[in-house]
Amino acid sequence: MSRTSTILGNTHLVVDTGVAHPPATTIVERKGLGHPDTLADTLAERLSRAYSRYTVERFGAVLHHNFDKLALLGGASEVRYGAGRMTAPVRVLVNGRAAPMCGGERIPVEEIVEAEVRAFFARRLPEVSDHLDITFNITSNSSPGAVLTGDEVPDRTRWFNPRSIEDLRERRVRLSNDTSLGTGWAPENVFESFVRDLVDHFSGESDFTLSHAWCGSDVKLMGYWDGEQADIVLCVPQKSRLVASRAEYVRNTESVLAECHRLAGLRLPGAETRFRLNARDVPEKDELYLTYTGSSIESGDEGVVGRGNRVNGLITPLRPMNLEGANGKNPVYHVGKLYNIAARRLAQRLHEATDGHAEVHLVSTTGQRLDQPWRVLVRLSSPDAEADKVQAMVAEAMAEFPALTDELVSDGIVLS
Repeated sequence: MSRTSTILGNTHLVVDTGVAHPPATTIVERKGLGHPDTLADTLAERLSRAYSRYTVERFGAVLHHNFDKLALLGGASEVRYGAGRMTAPVRVLVNGRAAPMCGGERIPVEEIVEAEVRAFFARRLPEVSDHLDITFNITSNSSPGAVLTGDEVPDRTRWFNPRSIEDLRERRVRLSNDTSLGTGWAPENVFESFVRDLVDHFSGESDFTLSHAWCGSDVKLMGYWDGEQADIVLCVPQKSRLVASRAEYVRNTESVLAECHRLAGLRLPGAETRFRLNARDVPEKDELYLTYTGSSIESGDEGVVGRGNRVNGLITPLRPMNLEGANGKNPVYHVGKLYNIAARRLAQRLHEATDGHAEVHLVSTTGQRLDQPWRVLVRLSSPDAEADKVQAMVAEAMAEFPALTDELVSDGIVLS
């Protein structure tokens, strides 16, 4: 392995080349579209984008906000073969901050949020949409640092109550909101890609779910891969009103397993693949993954932003990763969102340029320019990567944050 170290403006860039390829052994998890944590992540991001679009259209800029502390508290339900109902609502705790005014004009924050929450559940879990209890805990409090020294109002106190968009510091220069990091790597191995696609196949819209309406969306997969063999534990719920009996539930599980083996044969040819489905089921006692809505959010489970999939859609403990909850963060200057997306994209470009493994770690310092991270670490398996070309690719990626913000606001990026 060789290393080059360079100072670029305020950034210390280190490039390691000739690093070892990741081992074949893989542990990977993915939570499906109806998993409570995925619901919380997706909803928080939808709130951020809806608020951002409103303020851009009305005032010409994304105003200060964050919804990344949102939580969902599960309701209660009754489940019977061929029937079911909600008996207590799902509670949506909308925690965060958002500017409620700009230049004296009111921003209908709660109206925007409530409309988005109801539209989200109407599409993702329609059985829940009429059983929601939305609690607003949205403030416009200033972050620490607004020291009062006289009659003057500190600029910081205006960030969530701007007189105009010119009170937004990021209009002049984008500074990192936090000391944090973003991590990305490429390429995925064949098993990681298979896990993402298999979970989406059962939890999203696919030929299988369209023809098997009993298939619920709270799918979860944990997989182990050694390069030749795959061992997978998979949970796929069924919707009770579309399952008339225990025998029908069992037949449906056999359909899921048959589909798993069919897809594994296509995506992991030649590999020995074992599946264990709904491991907690005890059919003779009617203890089954049978739900009214297709998600455990109906019956006491909770969902919290940041506990689900990373920005690449996977949870990969043997790969470099961090615990930032990207969803719901401000798309203009929150490094917990922007650096993770940028690191992943840069790693993919470096992989394509070097035809090898690439890792990127972007580390911020609060108050430092967003496009000048405190530290950048690039690790490449290729021994021949040229440092000046890597530096140029890093600089190009750091210049893309304004465009990245626009892409996020316009729904051009899928997180989790």
